[in-house]
Amino acid sequence: MRLGGGPARDDGQFEHWRQAVSTAFVPLAVVSTAEDGPGRFTGTLRSTALGGLQLSEVGGHAVDVRRTRTSIKRSDPGLVKVGLQLSGSGVIVQDDREAVLGPGDFAVYDTSKPYDLHFAGEFSMFVLMFPRELLRIASRELGTVSARRIHGSTGMGALVSPFLTNLHHSVVTGTMPTTPLVEDAVLDLLSAAVQSEAPADATAPGASLLLRVRSFIDAHLHDPTLDTVTVASHHHVSTRHLQKMFEADGHTVAGWIRHRRLEKCRRDLKDVRFRGDSIGTICARYGLVNSSHFSRLFKETYGVSPRAFREQELLPITA
Repeated sequence: MRLGGGPARDDGQFEHWRQAVSTAFVPLAVVSTAEDGPGRFTGTLRSTALGGLQLSEVGGHAVDVRRTRTSIKRSDPGLVKVGLQLSGSGVIVQDDREAVLGPGDFAVYDTSKPYDLHFAGEFSMFVLMFPRELLRIASRELGTVSARRIHGSTGMGALVSPFLTNLHHSVVTGTMPTTPLVEDAVLDLLSAAVQSEAPADATAPGASLLLRVRSFIDAHLHDPTLDTVTVASHHHVSTRHLQKMFEADGHTVAGWIRHRRLEKCRRDLKDVRFRGDSIGTICARYGLVNSSHFSRLFKETYGVSPRAFREQELLPITA
């Protein structure tokens, strides 16, 4: 895989880069803070996709970027961004916290809340953007870890930062495997790194239980009988308590099970390794044994039938 697009230089036109950044990510207010203004600005922006992840390399000089309440009202797709500083320095501000990043450091921030990015000089950053639900931590935890510097040389950061750096290099050079397992590995490591930064009171027993429950659900999606009662019984809690945990995070138990099943099916439908598997085989793999019901759910959720989605994603291989 290689990065799509190329340097957004356009003879140093800042406006071109500003518009490209807002289009690639979410609506943003971008201003130049260079002493000589935006007239001589040069910037880069390259993006590609890995499953549900958008991977982007963005670079420039002396800019402030703001995600305002007005822009959130205009478009709030419910995304999370992780920024890895590649060169230069940057500042991420959200939830009254400020993360000052040097090369190798990274931080997470939520596009559903206002945030500011400040770059005083030349910079480049590797940005991963993905739907909020793919980050395997509770919503309440995300609010406690946004805009916290995760050091690239200590703790979990020392493990994850080199991985992200190598991921960036692999994407640039076109040497990264594109199997869903890579996407899962990225999300697992990011979730672990972010959770490691959560304050102790944010990882209370309730939050830990929710994570265990979600892991249990993922491990048992193949079972068509998986339901709220089964999950509650396995974790020795009442169905009412279980429902309240999920409702606090914006979901229902049944809705979460359905969401995870559909996401797994969606992933396999575009995986070349499963090109020979029928749609019925794929949905049954995740406990959806009625293929007609699955097709209706899939179209209601993603706006396209499973067959049409697969045809779009798995284009014929030509010599």
